[in-house]
Amino acid sequence: MTTHTFQLFDTLSATKRPFEPIEPGQVKLYVCGVTVYDLAHIGHGRTFMTFDTVVRYLRHRGWKVDFIRNHTDIDDKIIRRANERGEDPAALAERFIDALDADTALLGLIAPDVAPRVTGTIPEIISLIETLIDRDHAYPVDGDVYYAVDSFPDYGKLAHRKLDDMRAGERVAIDDRKRNPFDFALWKAAKPGEPSWPSPWGDGRPGWHIECSAMSMKYLGVTFDIHGGGSDLQFPHHENEIAQSEGASGKPYVNYWMHSAMLNIDGEKMSKSLDNFWTLRDVLKQHHPETIRCFFLSAHYRKTVNYSQSNLDAARERVRYVHKARTALTAHLAAEAAAEADPATVTDFRGRLYEAMDDDFNTPVALAILHEAARTTNDLLADKKRAKLPASVARITALAQFFDVFADIFGLLAADSAQTLDEIRTQLISKLGLEPAWIEERIAARAEARAAKAWADADAIRVELSARRVDLMDGINGTTWDIAADPEALAGAAAADA
Repeated sequence: MTTHTFQLFDTLSATKRPFEPIEPGQVKLYVCGVTVYDLAHIGHGRTFMTFDTVVRYLRHRGWKVDFIRNHTDIDDKIIRRANERGEDPAALAERFIDALDADTALLGLIAPDVAPRVTGTIPEIISLIETLIDRDHAYPVDGDVYYAVDSFPDYGKLAHRKLDDMRAGERVAIDDRKRNPFDFALWKAAKPGEPSWPSPWGDGRPGWHIECSAMSMKYLGVTFDIHGGGSDLQFPHHENEIAQSEGASGKPYVNYWMHSAMLNIDGEKMSKSLDNFWTLRDVLKQHHPETIRCFFLSAHYRKTVNYSQSNLDAARERVRYVHKARTALTAHLAAEAAAEADPATVTDFRGRLYEAMDDDFNTPVALAILHEAARTTNDLLADKKRAKLPASVARITALAQFFDVFADIFGLLAADSAQTLDEIRTQLISKLGLEPAWIEERIAARAEARAAKAWADADAIRVELSARRVDLMDGINGTTWDIAADPEALAGAAAADA
């Protein structure tokens, strides 16, 4: 287990500060999941990818991580969608949980250690609400139960807003049964035809905010290390979690709050009304999972990331560049006598990678270091005689180890490079409207022309293929081919790594 600490930006204090877990060597992490009434969208993917990286990195550095991510499987949206489709709400939620698990697995995300559901935590939710009533933080009204925000003087501390200012500046729906317009529901009285559970206040179901307090405290304790989610949850969801949890326990709820920024589509907020709404499943049909992972990593998690074709193309070319370097590296090492990794190269690349990640998970810098490692690999292999020297083999061995470290932390380079390159090439062939059989036919025709010394005809075929972005590589074993990089995408990738 590492004793190294790193700097983590905490939303509550609005500062970057050294991370100190409650228990040495162990990190307890809770991440808000999704309300499962539809397929997860690409914005969910960005948030989940952020905390996938957090978990991977902490575990790589030696911490034991207890990773909890919930499913909201009962909610107004689920009931409404189920009614629209004439489906049982529980069945609908189950179907979308299965879809979420399938999509996140395809993206290569680590599954949480526990994925609790609201419907499986009803006793704990009721018990927590009873405690809040006993401590005068909540009150029942006509089968509903509300949290009294005036009972919690620190309400607004996560959003860095004062309740009095919110009263003056916010328009809130008036409900005469509430003591304060900002009071929020902990328990909702049952409506005809809706799922419900018995409680001391009558049949009903939980409000949205109370569920995460109950689930996180059940699995991680009254106070735990890190709570994460998208920045859209900072207020009111996470603010209300603090009020509920600290109101019930009288102790700090979370030591570090992490919020990932939003994702825009071509510079605009993603919205079904703007017809720019992309599900994670749709995106994964168009782009290789490692391309998506690289795209997410290209922006710091606290910065808004722009989903655009140009940014996806740049991410794809970065992935191809590194996989091609590792393919060449692997082939070279297979042909040379084994050597110990050069310690200076190990220390340099791994040390700088750790330094970037220890600075609040600075993934853009980490990606630039990966690109540098690939470029260094290519430079070493370019001089075939020099590449065979023991010192060069030792450096190349160190770079191979660095690629493995990067794969462990980020899930990039996680699969066989030849397989990944082939999968991406297949996607590009389809995107460009090419047929592999046609390419092979033109290559065969070129070979016949060369055999007949019809050099002009052979050159014309190469130009024809090049115009379709098909690159030919002639070798002693014949001609191989690949899809050339889009020059604009290459420029974008180079600019990102500069």
